[in-house]
Amino acid sequence: MAKFGLSQPLRRVEDPRLLKGGGRYTDDLVPQGVAAGAAVGYILRSPHAHARILSIDTGAAAAMPGVLAVLTAEDWKAEGLGEIPCAIPMKNRDGSPRGDTPRGGLADGVVRHVGDPVAFIVAETHGAARDVAEAVEVDYEMLPSATDLATATEPGQPQVWPGIRDNVVFDWETGNREETDRLFAGAAHVTRVTVVNNRVVVASMEGRAALAEYDPGTERFTLHAGTQGSWPLKDTLAKVFGVSKEKLRVVTHDVGGGFGMKIFTYPEYGLCMMAARRLHRPVRWTSERTEAFLSDTHGRDNITTGELALDSDGKFLAMRTRNIANMGAYLSTYGPFIPTAAGTKVLASVYGFRAIYANVVGVVTNTVPVDAYRGAGRPEANYLVERLIDAAARETGIDRIEIRRRNMVPPSAMPHTTPVGQTYDSGEFERVMDHALSLIDWAGFPARRAAAAARGKRRGIGLAYYLEATGGSDSERAEVRFAPDGMVEVLVGTQSTGQGHETAYVMITANELGIPVERIRIIQGDSDEIPTGGGTGGARSLYSEGTALLATTATVIEKGRQAASEALEASPGDIEFEGGRFAIAGTDRAIGILDLAAGQRERAARGESVTLLDAAEIAAIPRHTFPNGCHVAELEVDPDTGTVSVLRYIVADDVGHALNPLIVRGQVHGGVAQGLGQAILERTAYDPDSGQLLSASFMDYALPRAVDLPEIEVALLSIPCLTNPLGVKGAGEAGAVGSPPALMNALVDALSEDGVTHLDMPATPETVWKALELARAA
Repeated sequence: MAKFGLSQPLRRVEDPRLLKGGGRYTDDLVPQGVAAGAAVGYILRSPHAHARILSIDTGAAAAMPGVLAVLTAEDWKAEGLGEIPCAIPMKNRDGSPRGDTPRGGLADGVVRHVGDPVAFIVAETHGAARDVAEAVEVDYEMLPSATDLATATEPGQPQVWPGIRDNVVFDWETGNREETDRLFAGAAHVTRVTVVNNRVVVASMEGRAALAEYDPGTERFTLHAGTQGSWPLKDTLAKVFGVSKEKLRVVTHDVGGGFGMKIFTYPEYGLCMMAARRLHRPVRWTSERTEAFLSDTHGRDNITTGELALDSDGKFLAMRTRNIANMGAYLSTYGPFIPTAAGTKVLASVYGFRAIYANVVGVVTNTVPVDAYRGAGRPEANYLVERLIDAAARETGIDRIEIRRRNMVPPSAMPHTTPVGQTYDSGEFERVMDHALSLIDWAGFPARRAAAAARGKRRGIGLAYYLEATGGSDSERAEVRFAPDGMVEVLVGTQSTGQGHETAYVMITANELGIPVERIRIIQGDSDEIPTGGGTGGARSLYSEGTALLATTATVIEKGRQAASEALEASPGDIEFEGGRFAIAGTDRAIGILDLAAGQRERAARGESVTLLDAAEIAAIPRHTFPNGCHVAELEVDPDTGTVSVLRYIVADDVGHALNPLIVRGQVHGGVAQGLGQAILERTAYDPDSGQLLSASFMDYALPRAVDLPEIEVALLSIPCLTNPLGVKGAGEAGAVGSPPALMNALVDALSEDGVTHLDMPATPETVWKALELARAA
């Protein structure tokens, strides 16, 4: 590996195993014998959006063949189990605490969304469990439901929770309201827009699954689940069950996609654990696809009004926002954090605002809970800002490139502290934007538009500059062990869900220790083997785990100098390390690090007192990173059908030092695909009368396909981050942050000559066609 170093497009080392069927996912565990004789859990879910449970009769179901248990909320309480908490305390604008939405493992007395768990059936087979579920008789009293965010807070609307007035569960603010209002009062121009950030279904390739075991001798649980980090789940479930953390082991194996959704604590995990303890046998549960639509947390779902104050020269003075954010029926693990602290911290983006004020109103509805989805609040905020800037350009007559150029924070201003308290360490925003414009030939667009018009098409071009603020735990752990089989094991506190972590960590370890790539094994996800970890979320993994790996490999090298001095009979001060070898300075006496580690281990086995090379370090992560970039989309619209065809897509990205450009580009491609899906395809639709989710399958919910995507050209500009030793900036979420506004700005540009000045996502053919017809009629 040393001959390649970092910054090379090394193919992913985990791919051969995964592509050849060697992946080990949660639902694979029972057939492979990890928990022989596992029973099967099945959830009976509410068919109603809002109803009172008058009675549950499980008598006939409990007598059916193959049934082992039929559990309800009464059983959850009889076990002494606590509520599944929301981890985000929050104060309202008036200083009062936010509202609460108490949630056990099963609905207690009232169901609050279609898919709410009502009973947990455990049987010998999946088929038997489904049959038993059909025999459970639940008597519901239907209640009116509130599923439309736009009207849920209006007087007279159905109330989702008693005590939560007008369905407002929190009313939060940040920024300097007085200074913002003062600047607005003196502004030469104010632009105001309201945008809808549509609800999306995560739709990970691998559904959620769990396998729980209980050892009555030790009174200890083991939970296998596809997560984005075992440790937060372990800590929460230990509290729910009222046991010490030592009584619970959480293991995550391979994970087929997470995008934020798999980091939360869900009822199914606790239900499997409860049943395993009751039955003294393993219990597994695997989500079906429609079940996932009804129970996995959803993303986005905001209605946001933004106001932009400008002076007479087109310079941004201040911004004021009010975001109505749907929380769904229950406050999910981090739900309130996403539109508030997570989203508002990037409202300033790359622009030199003097003041910002943001008000976020959290609303409960009779819908699936909403929590983090790729970008987690930052795509929503960035979308508002870039749509607002394009609108301001139209209203003031200033070119949309020029208005951005006038307001970008220059490199000379770094470090730059924004009105919402974020300090950017680095950034060359104008340079990045100019690079993107050059790649797509922005100047040549008018000719391409004219050629399209001659063919009866509407052609548009749009851009969006994004800035992401990564986040997550303020520390991370890494451990390096020299195993008896000659491999070097690297234990990490993050969790790969498809991002290529194994490759990145192998590259760092190989580069620092001079060890061949094929001799390094990455271990993750076992809370027994790895005592602590921050998990994966907020695009934090590489700079957090990378910092911990650098600290740990430095300790390995220092211990190696001492060990080499013992093996070579020299002073530690005379030992040098380079290219995987320890040598006595000025001599040809040397030993490779792998041979040294093996020799020291053998000597220790014989009872000798020696220095082993194994090491573990916890690194503080006091500051996070600010990846940024410019997305440019060019598209055509068929005015007769409203069909949108994206023709070209350019991304110029500053992710700092790109450790592996191949992986970074893949991450950007995936993020753009998800952003395109939200912008023009994906519509989560609830029936306003019944509260039924009308788009609960891939027959009705339009995920993007290969044919919907253009070639995505990604240029990486290296502007190193100054706050971590690798110089990297998070890249995992950036593609999903910049793509929706770039596409929607391009679409509005395409239709502007027809009089269309605003569209909301998703811009489906029907939506586009209707907008054109309304504009023509007007």
